[in-house]
Amino acid sequence: MTRAPDGKKPKRARGPSASRREQKRARPARPGDVKRLTAKLGVVPRQTELYLRALTHKSAEQELGYHSNERLEFLGDAVLGLVLAEHLHRRHPDLAEGELTKLKAVAVSEPILAAVGRELEVGRYLLLAKGEELTGGRDRSSILADTVEAIFAATYLDRGYRVARELILRLLADHLAAIERREYEPDYKTLLQEKIQEIHRAPPTYRVISQTGPDHDRTFVAEARIGRRVLGTGTGKSKKQAEQAAARQAMESEE
Repeated sequence: MTRAPDGKKPKRARGPSASRREQKRARPARPGDVKRLTAKLGVVPRQTELYLRALTHKSAEQELGYHSNERLEFLGDAVLGLVLAEHLHRRHPDLAEGELTKLKAVAVSEPILAAVGRELEVGRYLLLAKGEELTGGRDRSSILADTVEAIFAATYLDRGYRVARELILRLLADHLAAIERREYEPDYKTLLQEKIQEIHRAPPTYRVISQTGPDHDRTFVAEARIGRRVLGTGTGKSKKQAEQAAARQAMESEE
């Protein structure tokens, strides 16, 4: 073998195939990239069309000609509920039905599922109409949460209950641990803002309507409003707590 003047072996030239492989690895995720998403999920798909449908928002039905993920979302909600009910029932034999219900309600809530969606970068894979994308659809909590449920349904239909159960418990593991330690408190103000902006195209406003008690132990009462309409009222030991309580009441009354 011919050696360089310094006695070292010459470096082998990198061919075009190596360059193409690097470019492929570096390529960012694309909408509808089922192969990359399922690899991230750790699931080997048999019916890739199920996952493609799970990634299709209803806004893309007309524009792209695909079926939306709404039916899968419906099924995924039920699969998720069963998996978590079974998990909590086994894990907490000492808890009464009411306490189990509260834990499950938080675990299946929009903030938790949206957080899972962001951890998976689901927004990168979504198929959305241009208008929905321009208004921030790729990071909207409601869309991410619905898509995660649809992905659970696709996994259930494609690989069965055991694989879907393993996926759900793996993706929610850290969140479930925090919920069981009673560490989780939803950000109701963010949730309310997203919900109201979808309808009214304007965010809700908050107003402290009263405060009582001495300076070291104040109690605040706040209202959440849209225009002149009062959506909810809440009480707290700070303005922030009162606003969160008002937003929570507004969210619950809108359900």
